[in-house]
Amino acid sequence: MENFPIVDMGKLNTEERTSTMELIKDACENWGFFECVNHGISIEMMDTIEKLTKEHYKKCMEQRFKEMVASKGLEGVQSEINDLDWESTFFMRHLPVSNISEIPDIDDDYRKVMKEFAEKLEKLAEELLDLFCENLGLEKGYLKKAFYGSKGPNFGTKVSNYPPCPKPELIKGLRAHTDAGGIILLFQDDKVSGLQLLKDDQWVDVPPMRHSIVINLGDQLEVITNGKYKSVMHRVIAQTDGARMSIASFYNPGDDAVISPATTLLKENETSEVYPKFVFDDYMKLYMGLKFQAKEPRFEAMMKAMSSVEVGPVVSI
Repeated sequence: MENFPIVDMGKLNTEERTSTMELIKDACENWGFFECVNHGISIEMMDTIEKLTKEHYKKCMEQRFKEMVASKGLEGVQSEINDLDWESTFFMRHLPVSNISEIPDIDDDYRKVMKEFAEKLEKLAEELLDLFCENLGLEKGYLKKAFYGSKGPNFGTKVSNYPPCPKPELIKGLRAHTDAGGIILLFQDDKVSGLQLLKDDQWVDVPPMRHSIVINLGDQLEVITNGKYKSVMHRVIAQTDGARMSIASFYNPGDDAVISPATTLLKENETSEVYPKFVFDDYMKLYMGLKFQAKEPRFEAMMKAMSSVEVGPVVSI
């Protein structure tokens, strides 16, 4: 198996730009994942977020998780568990309207730095979308516009901790799935591994790397690129030692954004549609019940659902 793709964003402003763009292209087409370094988010900010996230888990969430494990008898399971994940999570929304101020139990310092971090990640997501446009031969801003809807994109963060698990062979940290949305930016623990992606029918570790941001592509980018880019199955393997931190931010289309393959990426003489045209919120409603299943039946279901429905044009911004 070839090396996991690591993209040095700093090289985009050097004579190595062409080779860096080629690396991004290969990662999007053949991996669905890559790791970003020199991404413009300060080491100090990331260190602060890691410290405050781990402190918040210890203070506010660890005991609740232990009580959940005890109530479900998970310590002594003897057969594989397929209906829950070994993770402790909370969510915060940034766009179109932030709810960070409403989340309980979070210290003001943590609130403040997470808001600043989200602003940096939003900027990075949009920079990456424009790099994808360049590689795809789409006009600059096409993907941002496709995601926009009437109120702008949806952007939120899932903060997860994966505590030590006594039976990782029977309980997944997070079951295998593809992500429903657009582009996912992950700040993961650099000491405790566990994230894996499926490539060529083999599970491949996404290597923990200090101060990197892991990028992965969601179902919407697969549709818009007409399959040129792929969303891929990934999972988290729980570990017997060490608690793994995961801060995943999802830059997704707006609820009423109309998603369909870019016209310029339709194959010449393509006689039948491979990917559907749909409203993002309709896809999310379908996805919520089918998250841990293959994506192809979801695409087929959307194709059937939308075949008799007219949807309007992409909103300009």
